[in-house]
Amino acid sequence: MRKNSLRELLKQGKPTLGTIMITTHPQTVEIIGHSGLFDYIELDGEDASWDVMSLENFARAVELFPSMTAMMKVEREPRFFITTRSLGAGIQNLLFADCYSADEVRECVKCVRAASPQDKGYHGCNLRRSTGYFKDIGNEAWAQSQREAVIAVMIEKVGAVEQMEEIFEIEGVDMMTFGPCDYAINIGKPGAYYSAEVQQKLKEVVKLAVKKDVRPRVEIGSFEEAKPYLELGVRDFCVGTDLAIIYEFCKSNGDKMRKMLEGA
Repeated sequence: MRKNSLRELLKQGKPTLGTIMITTHPQTVEIIGHSGLFDYIELDGEDASWDVMSLENFARAVELFPSMTAMMKVEREPRFFITTRSLGAGIQNLLFADCYSADEVRECVKCVRAASPQDKGYHGCNLRRSTGYFKDIGNEAWAQSQREAVIAVMIEKVGAVEQMEEIFEIEGVDMMTFGPCDYAINIGKPGAYYSAEVQQKLKEVVKLAVKKDVRPRVEIGSFEEAKPYLELGVRDFCVGTDLAIIYEFCKSNGDKMRKMLEGA
C-alpha cells in the first residue's frame, strides 16, 4: 500500500498546500507535480465530469510524484460508491460535501473505514488498483490504509454549522473547510458569500476548529488572500482551481489584447 504523504504531514503538525482540479486530465496533474510545490491535488468530484477509469488515470499520474497525494471531493449522493471507488482507484483522502448533521458526518467516516469490529465501517474487500488488485486484498495493510485516509468535511449547511462542535469531536474527522457559497444559499441569501454575515461565520467556524484540534483548510484564489487566515491559526490552504485559472488568464489577457488591437 502506498504511503499517504498528507497523513504524514498532519502527524508531524506541518502546514499543507493543495490545489484543485475540475478537469481530470493526467497532463494537468503532471505539470502540477513538476512544480514540486504542492502536497496534494483535490479532484473536485462534485463538479468534475469523471468515470472510474479517469479516477484511476488521475491517481496514476499523482503517483509519479512520491511527495504528492490526492483528495476526492465527494458529493452527497452516492457517497459510499464514490468513496470506495476513489479509494480503490488510488485517491487516498476524502473531502465530504453537503453534510447536514453530525450523524451524516459519522456515516461519511464509516464509508471510509473497514467493515471490521475494530473499525466499525462499511468498506469491504475489493479487487482494485490501490490494493494491487490481489496483492493486498482485505489484509491488515489495506485496513490500515483506510485508517490513514485523511477525512475532511465541508461545513456549509446550517445544520452542520449548528452542530459543528459535535462534528469536530467525531473520531476520524481530521480537517474541515467552510463553504461560504452553500452556506449563503442555505440561509436564504444566494450569492452573499462575501457578505459580512457569512464571512463572520467563516471566522467562527475556523476558530472553533482550531480550538478543537481539527485542521481548518481554507480555499483561496491566490497567495495574497492567505494572510488574514494565517492570523486565525490556519496552516492548511488549497490555492487555485484549474478552470478558474484558465478563465482569469483568458479574461485578463484577452481584454488587453482586444484593446491593443482596436488601434492596430
